[in-house]
Amino acid sequence: MTPPTSPPTTSPDASAVEAVADASEHRVRALVEIRALLKQFVEGDVPLALTTPDGLNYATSLWAEDPQRGVLVFAADPRDEVVQRLTESHEVMATGYLDSVKVQFDLHDLVLVHGRSASAFNAQYPREVFRFQRRHAFRVRPVGRTQPHALLSHPDLARRQIDLRIVDISHTGVALMLNEELDLFRCGQMLPDAVIELDAATRLHVTLRVMHVSNVGLEPSQYRRIGCELVDLSAGAHRDLQRYLDHTQKRHRLLTL
Repeated sequence: MTPPTSPPTTSPDASAVEAVADASEHRVRALVEIRALLKQFVEGDVPLALTTPDGLNYATSLWAEDPQRGVLVFAADPRDEVVQRLTESHEVMATGYLDSVKVQFDLHDLVLVHGRSASAFNAQYPREVFRFQRRHAFRVRPVGRTQPHALLSHPDLARRQIDLRIVDISHTGVALMLNEELDLFRCGQMLPDAVIELDAATRLHVTLRVMHVSNVGLEPSQYRRIGCELVDLSAGAHRDLQRYLDHTQKRHRLLTL
């Protein structure tokens, strides 16, 4: 949706009230609801990103949730420098996606524990989580002869751009296809200066945030699906993306007649 050209002025006090109301709308405090969300992360091995205000990012998964003991258990590699730095941080947030729902919660008393065969993060069981429904995340798959793609620069590949085919795209995110055996992408990773070319008239400059990485299909046609959030799209880029999505949806409908 195109931002208004003249946004209404709002006093600081009113803005604070709106922010509190918005947080209250998405806050989940009932234990049965919190556990239902966390169990989906455990049973589905859904990736989570642990982040801090100073820019730390660590991709992990939730191994166990135990409300009786009041503990969460996350996968952790003690050889990773970020793991130790996370335990020293006073503010750590966990973020993950369950289909179209974004789930966030703060981690308290994060500690690294060592077992006989593995290490793990332990943290207090959350008393509240935030659940955000991505209402405008309808995705479309490209149609026609054109092959929309994204050009990325990765810090681990100096002087080389990666050209990835676009599987689908929405107002808020894009799914990319990686056919090469490159283990480069991690949840929470920021990829600045990406270029998304959808058609001859639609070229978007954007920062991407990696939200999940998964394998799709079977050998020899298996590929990695890189799910990314679109970050800091300009107003003009939003309009161009909206036009492309509308046009592609119309073509889909015509093809099904």
